[in-house]
Amino acid sequence: MNIERQVEIFNKQAGKYYKRAKQKNMDFRLRSKLLQSATGNILELSVGAGMNFQFYPTLSRITAVDFSPKMLDQARIVAAEQGRQVDFRLGNVEEIALPEKNYDTVISSLSLCSYPHPDKVLTQMASWCKEDGKILLYEHGISTNSFVAWLQHKTNSFYMKRVGCHMNRDILKLVEESPLSIVKSEHYMLHTVHLIWAKPVT
Repeated sequence: MNIERQVEIFNKQAGKYYKRAKQKNMDFRLRSKLLQSATGNILELSVGAGMNFQFYPTLSRITAVDFSPKMLDQARIVAAEQGRQVDFRLGNVEEIALPEKNYDTVISSLSLCSYPHPDKVLTQMASWCKEDGKILLYEHGISTNSFVAWLQHKTNSFYMKRVGCHMNRDILKLVEESPLSIVKSEHYMLHTVHLIWAKPVT
């Protein structure tokens, strides 16, 4: 799927993401658990509707990137509601130019499923993060349960066309083969959902 089609899909979903940002469900609890580790100068990739802003320290500097103008419009509303100062950048995460070794915390939540080249994005995360910084990932992917994995493979094409994401990526393998070192990880929902605390390999 080309980037233009993905942008179109995510533009259509922007309003739903904004509503989800206010729901205190399991997704809320997982984000809260992971993102309490966020500190300092924060870079959030594929920010969506700004669902994560509520978990960041009050005085954090935030740079937020997304390729969907509609998602950024929603994220600006959330930032204004919360009194956040955010540097919004419209652009494709795979191509955008950002300063290297500049961010204390680099964050991705439920976005590695969508990039055409997730390995490239993980490499960029390592380059943008300070050597003593942290990379926080909340992602979903292929289950270790054989039946669930079979269903994910069967439905992958449908989900890619409808919501713009792959259901069957091996997220842990992608991270393990990247220039990131996993400090800690937790896994939920038959190993389909992962919280990963990582750092750049030095």
